[in-house]
Amino acid sequence: MNKAENITEEFLGAILGSIDEAIHAVNTKGITIFYNEVAARHDGLEIEEVIGKPILNIYPSLSEKSSTLLNVLKTRMPLYNKTQSFVNLHGKKIETVNTTLPIIVKGELIGAVEIAKDYSRLKELAERLVDIQKVLKQNTSKSPSHGAKYSFGDILTKNKSFIQTKEQAEKLAVSQSPIMVFGESGTGKELFVHAIHNASKRRNGPLIPQNCAAIPENLLEGILFGTSKGSFTGAVDRPGLFELADGGTLFLDELHAMPVELQAKLLRVLEDGAVRRIGSSKVISVDVRVISAMNINPLKAVEENKLREDLFYRLNVLTFEVTPLRERPEDILYLTEKFIGDFSRQLGKQEIRWDREVEGVFLNHSWPGNIRELKHTIEYMMNVCEGESLNTNDLPALLRKTEKRINVIQSDLSLKENLKRYEQGLIQRAMEESGGNIQKAARLLGIPRQTLQYKLKK
Repeated sequence: MNKAENITEEFLGAILGSIDEAIHAVNTKGITIFYNEVAARHDGLEIEEVIGKPILNIYPSLSEKSSTLLNVLKTRMPLYNKTQSFVNLHGKKIETVNTTLPIIVKGELIGAVEIAKDYSRLKELAERLVDIQKVLKQNTSKSPSHGAKYSFGDILTKNKSFIQTKEQAEKLAVSQSPIMVFGESGTGKELFVHAIHNASKRRNGPLIPQNCAAIPENLLEGILFGTSKGSFTGAVDRPGLFELADGGTLFLDELHAMPVELQAKLLRVLEDGAVRRIGSSKVISVDVRVISAMNINPLKAVEENKLREDLFYRLNVLTFEVTPLRERPEDILYLTEKFIGDFSRQLGKQEIRWDREVEGVFLNHSWPGNIRELKHTIEYMMNVCEGESLNTNDLPALLRKTEKRINVIQSDLSLKENLKRYEQGLIQRAMEESGGNIQKAARLLGIPRQTLQYKLKK
């Protein structure tokens, strides 16, 4: 190994060692080649005991079948948020949640890397979350809102299509059937869920929200359905969110992030109207309306095997899409005025306006973060502006790119050149959003792959 390679390896090791996550990497023979201090603390070991040693020597209670690292080496497929329980060299039991990835260079497998989290700590946090929800239910039972902060009056729009969506949601609210809401992040799906609950016959019951993303399957199952004493080490009798939502609404956000195996259990609860806590044989009847939300089209989620088809049809009784802000141009300036008024009152400022250049930037920006992005943009500008009008000097860095693009277009009235620049901009955005994948970029642009390849070459 030459000097440059040594420096690169030391540099990479220093970066990985500074990350506040437990990282464990092995070569194709299952021998540890990297193991940081966080991993050593989690596993109750010393780094020197692990480096250069085969996995099964370090963790004798594991096998080729139960080791997540060895599984990934064998299948070359990643594993996400998988729980692993093992006994280390010193007889100490360790529980972790692992994300394990194959390391492939130029098409060749050279090893696997694992990022682990302390499962016992996660269990403690999950149990605390359910306890908080329980307290919130008790507190909100004395309040007419019962956890729902918004009504349909809080959903502001001048867009005809969006007004129709709002009217449709109001009609769906009085039903007892499940509702599925989908749309991009930041479009206001949660506002609709709160408004639907407040307009429903369940308004006097609780609204219990749960985001299904980034929570390991075992934890999410206990959170949803509850646990019984003795079902696993340290388990206590604890109600799940279905029990806490009895008589009200359970809001499952990012449903497609729920593990498919757990979706099957969710389907059974929806069909039977009853839950069984983990480790218990007792069946508990619940009266819960489920509203689910996703940031991708449900049909696409089914096609990509992120959502079970049978669960989709069970929850897809009443469905509507919350359209992105870029498809509601009349709402951009309408909401801008509303947010400026809100932040003027919060910051104790006189009435603020915006100049024509800012208006042009706002109308030409694609708003990938939708209403949330617009609101945060206004909040930033209101905090930095010094005069009585927002101008382009107050724009966040991201929107200054939009300003520059508009200035270039305005300086040249050639239709051919402006269309060319606009096309180049769209292609660049599509390539960025697809991570450089030509097939995905072509799909976003709605053109054949060959056409995109020709345009890129050109």
